[in-house]
Amino acid sequence: MKRRALAILLAGCWALTGLPATADTAAEKAIRDALTKWTADFNGRDATRICDLFAPDLRYDFRGSPERDYNAMCSLLHRALGDRSKTITYSFDIKEIIVSGDMAIVRLVWTSRASQEGSSQVTETKEPGLDVFRRQPDGKWRIARYMAYEAP
Repeated sequence: MKRRALAILLAGCWALTGLPATADTAAEKAIRDALTKWTADFNGRDATRICDLFAPDLRYDFRGSPERDYNAMCSLLHRALGDRSKTITYSFDIKEIIVSGDMAIVRLVWTSRASQEGSSQVTETKEPGLDVFRRQPDGKWRIARYMAYEAP
């Protein structure tokens, strides 16, 4: 009887500690997938869903630039993808994801590589940043806030 009670107690403890970790793992995977999808869309110049990574109430700060919102971000992305005289590609390196309920913080470094048509010169820029994701009513994780800056 004591063994059965102990087994039930241990199973209950595992369930209480295991479920949030599973939810956090699912959220982390969804966030990684969203970042990967956005990167593939941008690098493939697919503008059809290029703004899907961002929440409608987006606010972002990039060192040296004024605070911007969703509409400004989408406009910049569409202009960048539409300018065929430049080639820009992105990659990212996630340093950390912290999930708490419907919010997540992602510490990462974006690397952009840019070249101009007719030139063999490639400019690489590293942009450390902090993205705040929020689970949206449709269940998707989108960036609601972010801050980034160019690494020296």
